[in-house]
Amino acid sequence: MSAETLPPQTCPEYQQPDTAAVATVPAVAGGAARSAPDPGDPVFALHLGGKLEVVPRSTLRDRRDLSLAYTPGVAEVSRAIAADPGLLDIYTGRGNTVAVVSDGTAVLGLGDIGPGAAMPVMEGKAMLFKHFAGIDAVPICLDTTDPDEIVETVARLAPTFGGINLEDISAPRCFDIERRLQERLDLPVFHDDQHGTAVVVLAALRNAVLVVGKSLTDVRVVISGAGAAGVAIAAILRRAGVRDVVVCDSRGIVEPARAGLSDHKRRLAATTNPRRLAGGIDTAMQGADVFVGVSGGTVPESVVASMAPGAIVFALANPDPEVHPDVAHRHAAVVGTGRSDFPNQINNVLAFPGIFRGALDVRATKVTEGMKVAAAEAIAAVVAAPTPAEVVPSVFDERVVVAVAGAVSAAARDEGVARL
Repeated sequence: MSAETLPPQTCPEYQQPDTAAVATVPAVAGGAARSAPDPGDPVFALHLGGKLEVVPRSTLRDRRDLSLAYTPGVAEVSRAIAADPGLLDIYTGRGNTVAVVSDGTAVLGLGDIGPGAAMPVMEGKAMLFKHFAGIDAVPICLDTTDPDEIVETVARLAPTFGGINLEDISAPRCFDIERRLQERLDLPVFHDDQHGTAVVVLAALRNAVLVVGKSLTDVRVVISGAGAAGVAIAAILRRAGVRDVVVCDSRGIVEPARAGLSDHKRRLAATTNPRRLAGGIDTAMQGADVFVGVSGGTVPESVVASMAPGAIVFALANPDPEVHPDVAHRHAAVVGTGRSDFPNQINNVLAFPGIFRGALDVRATKVTEGMKVAAAEAIAAVVAAPTPAEVVPSVFDERVVVAVAGAVSAAARDEGVARL
């Protein structure tokens, strides 16, 4: 669910572009002719010139204002911060600014498209930070895929930011990059493709089991996808009390006897699949209570039909869910996707704005596992009476960020990582 699916209100007139309306422009440097987007298409019209701008918070009307905002007045503030670095977050925007960092290797469902093509997505992420949580976010797309270079670059930029949101970095590199930055930096570092997805899945599942009359501790969960999101979902569900989690990848169930497992899959095999199942996803799904798809591909209807009565299906691949909702509803009691055109949109935007808001408000040194679980519980609690069509709140519900931020701030204080 790394795809950030914007609700239709953002662009209500959007329709799939007509390929006949796309112009052909001359070749560049002798290459083949390329197609140019129609500037009248509403998607491209919205993105024209980018989605962000920098606006000063202070007025600059005359020489006096200039002397206060810049020289000579600014020197006094710089001297004060040099003497007391704790003033940095008070007298600059650092404490309310997040870096949105990507190398463009795992963008939406598009894959490795490079840092330039990733920029519209990072701008979109920054836009969501500002709109939902009032956080200033700066998109940073790095022209390197080397983990050492990414870690070093972000670490050197860190004095500018109150938090680091890693985005659309491919697995398994993302695990190492996040871990090393967390160890090196004294501020929140959060890979949203992993943890934002996991937080919202846990929130949705907490309410979905209430709808179907089951408990978190007893449900059997199958996760399709052993990448960034799948690993994080498995971890947070186990932390929340789910005892039976089976993870599948394109080769089937991730289990210890399987040859050729990567390091992160070996760790998954050691901490999941308590019944020691082996085989394909069809084996894993027999009698399962919950399916969570974060892999793409398609799960056959016959496999979905083998799930337990009162099943829960969260098919989160974008734009094409692993199980189409129409198919899922024939066999499941609760159905969710990552899309905005079906009920139960399980989308990261329910999590990351409030998580960073809460972390920044108390100047947290990190985002702990307890803070993530607290965020999930807060999201779930916004839905007072869950129904099959509403196990998570709308992304436009203004209560969400407030609730998540408060829960995250409280958890940070409880776990001793808050500085305020």
